[in-house]
Amino acid sequence: MTLNTSRSTFQNKTPSSVSCEVCMNKTCLIKRNLQTLSNSKFVNQKRTLQIKKGQQFIIEGAPVNGLYFVKQGKVKVFRTGINGKEHIVRFANEGEIIGHRGFGTGDSYSIGAIALEHSVLCCFSKQMLQDVLLENPRFSYDMMLFYANELNKSEAKVKSLSQMMVRERVADMLLYINRKFGSTNGFINLPLSRKEYADYTGTSDEQIIRIFSALKKEKLIIARGKKIGILNIDALKKEISAHNFFLDS
Repeated sequence: MTLNTSRSTFQNKTPSSVSCEVCMNKTCLIKRNLQTLSNSKFVNQKRTLQIKKGQQFIIEGAPVNGLYFVKQGKVKVFRTGINGKEHIVRFANEGEIIGHRGFGTGDSYSIGAIALEHSVLCCFSKQMLQDVLLENPRFSYDMMLFYANELNKSEAKVKSLSQMMVRERVADMLLYINRKFGSTNGFINLPLSRKEYADYTGTSDEQIIRIFSALKKEKLIIARGKKIGILNIDALKKEISAHNFFLDS
């Protein structure tokens, strides 16, 4: 799959652009800065993309062509490691930015991104973003704060992977996705495969299965297929209390 092919697919399935003025996504960085951006062509030149579940919209190593804001849906962001093993960097939902690591660090994306469910993305071209950052100090300042926050999250995850035992990493991950996506009817609103849990925690599918089995026996979680529910949040927090930190959403 080439980048040009994916872009062509986007164009064939691009709906009418959703105006930032009527968008209800209050957590979006663009929406929060809309008052200062209202006189700019920036918000009027975006593309709105419909992405199917399982569709990859950023290809690792492909040329940077845009910055994506999640208007609706859930996305996983990953990097390819040794022997082609996928490592999930983070999960993203409404209001979050995808592809920002490609700006200012090179001409290609260092990550890939796949929709975990039907998603709607707002895409701004690289040139559009660079122009508005030069023109709008307030927006530039907010982007700087965003990058600083992302760096803190990345450092926290590196710390968890290096200092936590596998079971502790799994407990921390469950708490993280529960905070980030919430739950419905007792199950976290992000059904993931055992492989995806393993790819996020830096372990194997077999270890995830064993740890989930142990947590179920201890009545800390429940599982139904891909659905996982936390029965005892306080007990899971105690699992990692010695590390004195939790990954932010």
